[in-house]
Amino acid sequence: MSAAATATTKVAPAAVPQPAARPGVPRHVGIIMDGNGRWATARGLPRAMGHKAGAEAARRAVEAAGEAGIGWLTLFAFSSENWQRPAEEVRDLTALMRHYLATEVDRLAKEGVRLRIIGERDRFGPETVRAIARAEQVTAGGTRLNLTVALSYGGRAEIAAAAREIARRAAAGTLDPETVDERLFEGFLGTAGMPDPDLIIRTSGEKRISNFLLWQAAYAEFVFQDVLWPDYGAPHLEAALGDFARRERRYGARAA
Repeated sequence: MSAAATATTKVAPAAVPQPAARPGVPRHVGIIMDGNGRWATARGLPRAMGHKAGAEAARRAVEAAGEAGIGWLTLFAFSSENWQRPAEEVRDLTALMRHYLATEVDRLAKEGVRLRIIGERDRFGPETVRAIARAEQVTAGGTRLNLTVALSYGGRAEIAAAAREIARRAAAGTLDPETVDERLFEGFLGTAGMPDPDLIIRTSGEKRISNFLLWQAAYAEFVFQDVLWPDYGAPHLEAALGDFARRERRYGARAA
């Protein structure tokens, strides 16, 4: 086996379930969950209540994705830039995250959902890291839906980290730089072993991707919806899927 193949194997997760795609349904959907704060402000509630309502919306989205036949769902829950928010809000988000992991993991496992976390999990502290590891272990056998949650995640940082690891291995002589191509490179990303997203949805009416899956979204379709995330439900996902089904995807080629 070549050094390049060995390097990719070490990074990519083992035995990632590959659910069969339904005709006309995107295999992988990413969602930028936006609008929790505005939802709470509009109701005169603290931002923490918006995040709590957003967690309920995430539960509905997971259920709706499974019903729709989506095999992969990636939720952008906490960006690397979110650490710049007030300390109290970060603490509330972290506590909510631990609560979700503690209360939802058994249900996810029962429903055949495999949970995976990407991003800088170590920044959340040992208690949260242990909760994440347990959740991933308990749900490892899920084959109905692959749920990925991006925490302390940034696309640029992910790409830079992959480049650093490749450089280290090249300097150590375990990887030939001439073998580095797109396929090898993506094996060093947090999403190694996952298909690229076919559809990326952003809620709240904002029209930007905010450093989400920059490498992976090269040929994704984008749908921007005006609904604030805590109000999101199955009808909104169905509308986005309908929009996606009407698109013609050419991947740079000319239409037939």
